[in-house]
Formats: sequence, C-alpha cells, structure tokens
Amino acid sequence: MNTELKSILEKFAQSGWDLIDEPSKTYLLNQSNKQELIAAIESADSLCGSCGCEFDPLYKKALEILNN
Repeated sequence: MNTELKSILEKFAQSGWDLIDEPSKTYLLNQSNKQELIAAIESADSLCGSCGCEFDPLYKKALEILNN
C-alpha cells in the first residue's frame, strides 16, 4: 500500500466520523472494500471538502491515489 495513502487513511480511521472511519479501517486491514472506500471519501468530500478543516485536501489526495 502506498505510504501516503496509508497515512491519510489512518487519519480518517481516527476521525470519529462514521462515514469515513469504518471504511478506512476496513481498507487498512485487508483492502477488500476499495469501491466502498472511494464512495465514502467522495461523499465526505462533497459534504465537507471545502469547510477548511485539515481533511479537505486529504479527501482529494486519497481519491487521486485510489483512482490510479
């Protein structure tokens, strides 16, 4: 797994936001839910991707890595 992606997903997994923390935890364990994770991050980016929090640029970077 890409080390940058792993670092981002570890932050998401500790966020406490059900939308992204559970899919991130699952992916970190076994990478079996890539499409679910992408959908969750896309939703998070849509809902919160421009609020100014530390996660805003991370959504976009994670999606870039996952989609390549």
